Amino acid sequence: MKQDTLEGKAKTKNGVKRLCFSIICILLEVIFIITIVTRLNEYAEIINLFTRILSGILVLGLYASNKTSSMKMPWVILILIFPIMGVGLYLLIGLNGGTHKMRERYAEIDSKLLPMLPDSQECLSRIKETIPKAGNIASYIQRNSQYPIYQNTDIMYFDEAVKGLEAQLKDLEKAQKFIFMEYHAIEDAEAWHKIQDVLEERVKAGVEVRVFYDDMGSIGFINTDFVKKMEAIGIHCRVFNPFMPGLNLFLNNRDHRKITVIDGKVGFTGGYNLANEYFNYTHPYGQWKDTGIRLEGDAVQSLTVTFLEMWNAVSDKDANDSDFSKYLFHYDYAAQQTGFVQPYADSPMDNEQVGEEVYISMINKAEKYCWFMTPYLIITDEMTHALCLAAKRGVDVRIITPGIPDKKFIYNITRSFYHGLVKHGVRVYEWTPGFCHAKMSVADDCMATCGTINLDYRSLYHHFENGCFMADCQAVVEIKNDLIRTMGECRDVTDQYQTGRSAYLRLGQLFMRLFAGLL
Repeated sequence: MKQDTLEGKAKTKNGVKRLCFSIICILLEVIFIITIVTRLNEYAEIINLFTRILSGILVLGLYASNKTSSMKMPWVILILIFPIMGVGLYLLIGLNGGTHKMRERYAEIDSKLLPMLPDSQECLSRIKETIPKAGNIASYIQRNSQYPIYQNTDIMYFDEAVKGLEAQLKDLEKAQKFIFMEYHAIEDAEAWHKIQDVLEERVKAGVEVRVFYDDMGSIGFINTDFVKKMEAIGIHCRVFNPFMPGLNLFLNNRDHRKITVIDGKVGFTGGYNLANEYFNYTHPYGQWKDTGIRLEGDAVQSLTVTFLEMWNAVSDKDANDSDFSKYLFHYDYAAQQTGFVQPYADSPMDNEQVGEEVYISMINKAEKYCWFMTPYLIITDEMTHALCLAAKRGVDVRIITPGIPDKKFIYNITRSFYHGLVKHGVRVYEWTPGFCHAKMSVADDCMATCGTINLDYRSLYHHFENGCFMADCQAVVEIKNDLIRTMGECRDVTDQYQTGRSAYLRLGQLFMRLFAGLL
């Protein structure tokens, strides 16, 4: 019997809660209409006028906002056609960026942490001279996320998550000062137990260990006493945004980051969570494809800052760090590699979609090819246009998606984007062995990304994410080669989606797309 994936279960539970609230909104809309027709006929015009004015004001506000049209239009349609339901859903799900209080906490922490990162103007000048198009992207990241670009960093790429886990275990055993781990999902099972055994041993050796996880990402897979259990063995543990039905206004934003930092010298990130299916210990949907990277050297400072941001901003009730300097320090390291690397974070607390803009920038700068791997493909008009325009310019644009989905509804929406892409020359591949969860891009043999950012609305607009931009390094070549091997295991569905689907299917897909932003 097939099992649900860990992240799939969490998203399903989250989706069920949204669905329940949506049903309530729909029922209110139906009751409102019935009431007007049957009992308040004499006031129907006044009530209808009032609701239309209210929804119109909200629509005008949406129209004037700086959101992408792909995010605006579904809400505008819902609110105008079904005012009560539309307004209710928008207030719960459509508003992004959390509460004002939450924004203030992040701004305060960032104002202290980000200035502690090193000045990288010399490094930025070098990449602009060496690879101008990569330099432009690095400049964008530094200017808009304040994360600098580095050299003097060795990068190791893992084409399988289990290879990353094995490397992490070895490095964790060597920790002398501190270990930071931040993950969207942790499963209290075999993979985590291997890590926990090492963490317990390091705690006994005097190492400070912190573990941070997203409550919704791990819901149902960690007992409610997990934090107490960690604290009892000396592991400091915090939870992002604990789920409180009906009370949590910050429910729409989750921590989707995956980071491990060891002594500020070694760091790991990528697409995998700390759960059995990511390492193919279990096989709920055939083989699981995930990837990651290991950094050693100067660039690890950025991963440290990203972790400390979440740890200190998540709540105003916890005792936070007063001295960041003991975690952010320079140490002598001579890297063997000479490439450029730029870890960065993306946050829904600001109005800048760094993850999406990096992807679009790579597409726009590509001259020969630009390839992607993503578990979900629910993209904005802006990204669709960039992909199609690049293909029409003659750039080889390819996207790899799963051959076996974890959620069929999302899979149908993903496939609904195929025709609009392939008719302009984009090639689409589905990985037949199973579910590919990796989030990567590579372009022109000179630049690549690896991290946590999916090509879907949630990752690009609602979640806390992190990625790593790399240029002129061996990891770029390794990512390209891995994608070539992966495409060899895929079915090329480009020709299948060249012609439009039937009118019935197109209508169904359009309807599903209307609710894509709610997923």
